[in-house]
Amino acid sequence: MLQGTLIYGLINSVVLMLVALGFSVTFGISGVANFAYGALYIMAGYLAWLGLHALHLPYWLAAPGAVLITAGVAALIYWFILLRVRGLVVSEVIATFGVGLAILELFRYLGFIGFEYTLPQVDASYNIGETVVDAQRLLIVAAGLALAGFLWLFTHHTKVGLAFRGIAQDERTSLTLGINTDKIAAFSVAFGAGYAALAALVILPLGTIAVNEGYNVLVNALAVCIVGGLGSTVGIIVASLLIGYAQILTATYLETHWMMIVSLVAILLILAIKPSGLFGVHKELEERI
Repeated sequence: MLQGTLIYGLINSVVLMLVALGFSVTFGISGVANFAYGALYIMAGYLAWLGLHALHLPYWLAAPGAVLITAGVAALIYWFILLRVRGLVVSEVIATFGVGLAILELFRYLGFIGFEYTLPQVDASYNIGETVVDAQRLLIVAAGLALAGFLWLFTHHTKVGLAFRGIAQDERTSLTLGINTDKIAAFSVAFGAGYAALAALVILPLGTIAVNEGYNVLVNALAVCIVGGLGSTVGIIVASLLIGYAQILTATYLETHWMMIVSLVAILLILAIKPSGLFGVHKELEERI
C-alpha cells in the first residue's frame, strides 16, 4: 500500500505541476493572473474531441490543432481585452474570469455535457513493483518532465525566452533595449495557454471532458502557484509535490471528494502564514508597511 501511495502521489504531483506551469509562466512574464486558464484547458479538450468526431481528423492532427487554436484564442484575449486593462490588477482578474466563465458556460449551453466526451488513452498497463500503473499515467509523468525541461531550455537558450526573462525582471529596462513588451506579453499568455492545452490532452483521457473541471483546474493551478510562490518554477515543483501527496493521502484515508478541499486549505494556510509563497519573490505585507 505504501508503494502504491508513493507512486500515485508522484503521478498526482506531476498532474498538478502540468496544470500550474502555464499559469505560472503567464504571470511570471506578463504579470497577468489569467483566470480564464481553466476554461482554456477545457476548451482544448473539447476542440480535440471535435477534431476527432466532428471533422474525423486523426488524433495526430486534432491534438496539435487544439493546442494552436487554444493558444490563438488566448492571444486574442490579450490583444482585445487584457491590453486595455493591463496593470489594473482587479480589472485583469475580473476580465479574465469573465472570459473564462463565458467560455465554459458556452460549452454547457451548446450541450457539451455527458460521458461521451472523452479523448483516447493509451491502452496498456505496467507493473512497478507490486503496483499496477496504466500507460496513460506514465505518459503524464513523461510529459511533465519533458515540458518542464523544455520550459527551462526555452527561457535560457532562445531569444524569445531571454526576452521573457528580461521582461519578468524589469519591463521598463526591456523597453529601452528595444523589446516590444506587449508582443512578448501576448506571446506569454498564448504560451501559457498552449501549456494548458498540452496538459489537458494528456490528463483528460483519464476521464471525461466536463465543464465543471475547468473550475477545479483553476483552483489547483492557483493553489500550486500561491503555495510555491508566483513566478517560481522551483516553487511550482515543491508545491506540486506537497499538495499532490496531501491529496492522495486524503483520498486514501478519507474520501476522494475531499481532495479539492486540500487545495483550498493550502491556499488559506499559505496566505495566512507566508503570503508570498514558499519560494516567492514578492514582498511580504509586513515588509511593505
